[in-house]
Amino acid sequence: MRRKVVSVMLAAAMCASMTACGGGSSAPAESKAETQAPAAEGGEAQAPAEGEEAKEGGNSGAAVRVCVVYTGNLGDKSYNDSCNMGAQKAVEDFGIELKSLEGTTAEEWEANLVAACEEGYDLIIGASSNIADYITEHGPNYPDTKFAVIDTTVDLPNVESISFAQNQGSFLAGAAAALFTQKTDIKNVNEEHIIGWVGGMDIPVLHDFYTGYEQGAKYVDPDIQILQAFAGTWTDPLKGKELTLAQYEQGADIVMNVASGTGVGILEAAKEADKYAIGVDLDQDNDQPGHVLTSMVKRVDNACYLVIESVVNGTFEGGSTKYLSLTEGGVSLTDFSVMKEALGDQFPQDIVDTCEELAEKIKSGEIVVENYEGFGPQA
Repeated sequence: MRRKVVSVMLAAAMCASMTACGGGSSAPAESKAETQAPAAEGGEAQAPAEGEEAKEGGNSGAAVRVCVVYTGNLGDKSYNDSCNMGAQKAVEDFGIELKSLEGTTAEEWEANLVAACEEGYDLIIGASSNIADYITEHGPNYPDTKFAVIDTTVDLPNVESISFAQNQGSFLAGAAAALFTQKTDIKNVNEEHIIGWVGGMDIPVLHDFYTGYEQGAKYVDPDIQILQAFAGTWTDPLKGKELTLAQYEQGADIVMNVASGTGVGILEAAKEADKYAIGVDLDQDNDQPGHVLTSMVKRVDNACYLVIESVVNGTFEGGSTKYLSLTEGGVSLTDFSVMKEALGDQFPQDIVDTCEELAEKIKSGEIVVENYEGFGPQA
């Protein structure tokens, strides 16, 4: 029965990929796949020689085969690109065979996951929480396949879950935003204490981001007003720009981007309105120099790399959950250096000093950052 269901899903996915995209069509976009063999000296992709080990002391024989299933597209300069950086480092360090499957709809995500299962990869990584339900559904059908899921938890014996204390990193981002909106000597910072936040899809992990952002902002200024919006997509920069410009019009000086590819538009809006933003996942400070105060970095690259390393070394722990907090370096703020250069003597060093102090208080337990329901080290 499982094979029959899989065949139907794969056929549906093939039909979807062959459907032409027309104006106003609701058909899903074609999935993108990239297969990469280990890189040889000089950068050319090259399969390992017959009998070559993936890594000395690791799996013998053929290279470990890894497939990363994305719930969005690469090139977002954010979450997905961070995950891919970790996977690419694993290609270089361990000689793995890597395939990347991209998709923008739920139908594509599930079809891509099932296709990867049928291909018999040693490790399948669900790059975000959007794919957790499909791993929960299909993972038990492939007990010999190792799975990992990033940004959430799936309780199965062949799944390793890796999540982050994005609430802690966002606490620092919220505190920085609340302090920045008080700096009326900086160009286009108004008298009102209003900050903004724009997310991609309305999913639980983004509420964990927002919970920390709100707590950090109100730790600095209990009366601050926070504008919140969801774009409903990870891949629409125009929507991100529209929502951000609307928040600037409502009095926000600075808006946090938590929207993957949609967030490109959030940062563009900051430049267009001559206002300010906070980046996310990767260091986005240089994307719109002088308009991005800092970025809340989330080490998705480390999560991806470490789980691949565990398979290569034979230390993969199915049924386990890792929680990467501020203490473990799982989240952090960038060093503000790009904004320092842009503002020169006008740069408010007290923001950096305060955020460093708050980070130490979080690490010591003096400040306990709240989680959204279902998140945290014990979730």
